[in-house]
Amino acid sequence: MRAFPLPLAAAALAGFLTVPAAADVRLPAVFGDHMVVQQGTPVPVWGWADPGEEISVTLGEKTGKTTADTAGKWQVRLDALPAGGPHTLKVQGKNLLERTDVLVGEVWLCSGQSNMGMTVSGCLNFDAEAKASDLPKLRMYTVDRKPAAEPQADVPGSWKVSGPQTVGSFSATAYFFGRRLHQELGVPVGLINSSWGGTPIQAWTSVKTHETVPELTPLLESLKKSIEGWDPAKAKARYEQQLADWKKKEAEAKAAGTPFKVRRPSPPLDPNISQNSPGRLYNGMIAPLVPYAIKGAIWYQGEANAGNAPLYAVQLKAMIGAWRSAWGSDFPFLFVQLPNFQKPQEKPVEGGWADIREVFLKTLTAVPNTGMAVTIDVGDADDIHPKNKQAVGHRLAQWALAKTYGKPLVACGPLYKGMKKDGDTIVCEFDFVGGGLVAKDGEKLKGFAIAGADKQFVWAEAKIVGQTVAVSSPDVKNPVAVRYAWASNPACNLYNQEGLPASPFRTDDGP
Repeated sequence: MRAFPLPLAAAALAGFLTVPAAADVRLPAVFGDHMVVQQGTPVPVWGWADPGEEISVTLGEKTGKTTADTAGKWQVRLDALPAGGPHTLKVQGKNLLERTDVLVGEVWLCSGQSNMGMTVSGCLNFDAEAKASDLPKLRMYTVDRKPAAEPQADVPGSWKVSGPQTVGSFSATAYFFGRRLHQELGVPVGLINSSWGGTPIQAWTSVKTHETVPELTPLLESLKKSIEGWDPAKAKARYEQQLADWKKKEAEAKAAGTPFKVRRPSPPLDPNISQNSPGRLYNGMIAPLVPYAIKGAIWYQGEANAGNAPLYAVQLKAMIGAWRSAWGSDFPFLFVQLPNFQKPQEKPVEGGWADIREVFLKTLTAVPNTGMAVTIDVGDADDIHPKNKQAVGHRLAQWALAKTYGKPLVACGPLYKGMKKDGDTIVCEFDFVGGGLVAKDGEKLKGFAIAGADKQFVWAEAKIVGQTVAVSSPDVKNPVAVRYAWASNPACNLYNQEGLPASPFRTDDGP
C-alpha cells in the first residue's frame, strides 16, 4: 500500500488505510493537548465522523468547514498562522472536541534507530541538562512503536512539554536540535519522535517504494518467502531450545567464574509484522502522521545497514523521495553521518563505517535540500550509542539555521569539493571552510593517506595552504588518490575555525 500526497489524502486514505469505526467526531492522536503546529503554511486537520456529518474546525483566528465523506473521513486545511499561542483547537460536529495549549512554531519529524531513540536521560551531564530544560515552548511528541502490515490511519503517542520532570524521556538528538532552534529562532518548536532501535532503513520505507525501485524489489521478494515459510509453532520450539541452551551456558559460565557476554536469544517475530520487515514501520509509525504539517525531518540511522553501503545509497534516496511525496513537499531532510566507532585506526585505509559515511556525503549532492551533521569526533570506540548527543543536535541545528532559516552561519565542517595535482602533491579543495581551515589543537594534520596508481595507500604529510590541503609522501611518486579519515574510528583533526570537523572523504572511486 502507498501513502498518498495531500491532494489524494481525503479520498484515498479512507479506502486503503485502517480507519476507526465511525461514531462521534474523532482526531488522530497527534492532535493532542500541548501540540505544536507549523507556522507560515496551511495546517491540515483531519479525523473521522459519521458519513455526511458537517465539521467545523477553529484554531486561533482561522476556521475551516467540511463534510465527512461516505467512509467517515474528513479533512480541512486552515490558513497559515503566525508563530505564537497558546490557542485552543476546536473541532465541532455532533460533538465538540477541544485540544488546549496549542502553540504555533516550527515542527520537525525526527526518525531513525537507537541513536535517535536514545533519551536525554542517557546522555552526557543529564542532571545539569534536566535542570536547564524548563522550556515551556519546546514540546516533543513520541510515537508509540507499532509495526503494521498495512498503512495505518492512527498511532498512539503523546505531547509533552520540556521540563525537568519530562525531558529525560525525550529523544536526546531531537531535543538538543530543537532546543537550539528554539533559542535562536525565538519561536515554539515541536518535535515528533518516531524511532525504533536496531531497525533498518527498509522498515521505514513504504512498500510502494520497494515495488517501484528495482534495486529494492529483492527485499520484498525475500519478505514474501519469509511470510510463506512462517510456522509459529516451529519458531516457538526453536526459540525455546535456543533459550534453554543459552541459560545452560550462562549457568556454566557463572559457576566457572568466567564472563558470559552472549546475548540472550530474542523471541521469534512474525515477518509480516516484524519491525525489521520492509515497510512495516512506515505503515505503523510514519503513514499515520501524514499530512501533519512539518518544516522538515532529521534522520539518525545507518548502523543496521552499514554492511551494504551501495544499497543504502539507493535506499536513502528512495526513502527521502517517498516521504516527500507522501507529504507533498520537498521539505529539508537532514541526516547524521555516523560517528567514530570500534577499534582505533592503525592502517592508512581500513574501510568499515567509512563506506556508509560516504553514502551520506554523496547524498548531499544526489538529493536536493538535504543536509548533514558530521560527527566523526564525538563517537565512542566501545559504545555504538555515544553519549555526546549535545554535539549531534547542535550540528544538525547548525545546518538548519544556516540553510533552512538563512542565518549567517557556516552550515557544517569542511566538505571535500575536488582535487588537482601539483607534481607529486595532491591539493584538496573544500566547501564550508568558514573562517578558514585549521588543525585541531594546533597539531599537525593527521588522517590523510595517499596512493599512486597501484592504490597502495600510505600515511601522508598534509599541510593547510590557504583554503586547501596539500597532501604528499616521499614514498609516493605521481600520486593519484587521497583518502581522509577512512576507517571506522579514524585519527583525524581537520576542522574549520568555527570548530566543526571535516567529513571523511576519498578522491578515488575504488572499493
